[in-house]
Amino acid sequence: MKKRLLLAFTLLLTTLMPAQEQALKITNTISQKEVIIKENKRVKITTLDGTKIKGRIQIKNNSIFIKDKQIDLNTIAIIRKNPLLTSLLTTGVFVYAGVITAGVGVIIAAFGNPSALWLLVPAAGLIYTGIKSPSFNKNYKSSGNWVYEIISLPQEKEAITKAATKVRIP
Repeated sequence: MKKRLLLAFTLLLTTLMPAQEQALKITNTISQKEVIIKENKRVKITTLDGTKIKGRIQIKNNSIFIKDKQIDLNTIAIIRKNPLLTSLLTTGVFVYAGVITAGVGVIIAAFGNPSALWLLVPAAGLIYTGIKSPSFNKNYKSSGNWVYEIISLPQEKEAITKAATKVRIP
């Protein structure tokens, strides 16, 4: 029974051992500040030719893929993190503020002050800004002394697995 339990435990641990996780390391050549973007994180990339791509970053064979489009590290002009919560909140706040402003302008104009229709101008601007979804996160420009490279991250699970295999069941 003990041997079977040990065998099942060992098989379970070996199936849970993933390969090393890869990430994109962004380093400032002047200040030596490092930023690491792990795989499957949302990013927004602008290439040197002006193409903007949003999506989750995938790293395969030392190349970056977003939405099945391969992007070379040499062609990245700007990269920034694009968390989902920040995107939803900024979009929601701007669109909601624009709709409220437009509604207030229309209600005031309906009760006799037609100059309140001028509130539709900032309302349209707020709604447009919300739809375009601004990103307030820091961007890392290749022209701003930022260097991109793909690295492998050490897995914490591997250390736990190695420690667990050293434990013997009596």
